[in-house]
Amino acid sequence: MSGTAFSLLGKRALVTGASRGIGRAIAESLALAGAEVAIAARSADRLEETATAIQKAGRKAHAIALDVSRVADCRNGVAQAQQRMGGLDILVNNAGVEQVAPSLAVTEEIWDRIVDTNLKGAFFTAQAAAQAMGRGGAILNLCSLTSTRGIATAVPYGSSKAGLLGMTRALAVEWAPLGIRVNAIAPGYFRTALTEVFYQSEAWQEKMLANIPLQRFGELGDLVGASIFLCSDAACYITGVCLPVDGGALAAI
Repeated sequence: MSGTAFSLLGKRALVTGASRGIGRAIAESLALAGAEVAIAARSADRLEETATAIQKAGRKAHAIALDVSRVADCRNGVAQAQQRMGGLDILVNNAGVEQVAPSLAVTEEIWDRIVDTNLKGAFFTAQAAAQAMGRGGAILNLCSLTSTRGIATAVPYGSSKAGLLGMTRALAVEWAPLGIRVNAIAPGYFRTALTEVFYQSEAWQEKMLANIPLQRFGELGDLVGASIFLCSDAACYITGVCLPVDGGALAAI
């Protein structure tokens, strides 16, 4: 296998939740690897910032405002990406929300907001993307350590991410005959706007670091290699896997 197998030159990618944090980092990395990128999120202003950063690097970027918790938005967003880029080869399902709450205090509104965004939105975006791809493509879902671990005060979030892992495996099997690979990465402890509430506690940070063999929290750049690899032809015989990017946290349990 040549080094060009890791290149995304000529590929067309859609990244959801790309206005900040992990989604933005992945979108920028796919663009630098050669892909033309459609970036999607609810915040149009922040999307333009991401698009500008990608364009300044000499790559093509298209901003698409959408709310993945709405099925119509998922379908319309994929259609817009396909139209603007002339096709679709890669989908990164990154959009997600979280709200920390004791399980006895979780309301239907909290449950629906989290599960509709993290799981339902990911499925219907993937469904629309598979139809747009036709035969051949790569889908990358953003799972979590909570896909396989129980975390107190994160029941709706953990349920959505465990469901996303199951969805990844089921779609990988079903869509393999179409040449569409479906994989996931599970970031460990990364400090983002979504997780900032946890990092406010020094005691929590000390406890988490004690469980990470590499003895540091993740940085956004740590996700780049795994994301590019699983979206590239270098991973052409890999589907249905979830790759932890966690400094060894799961291995240490």
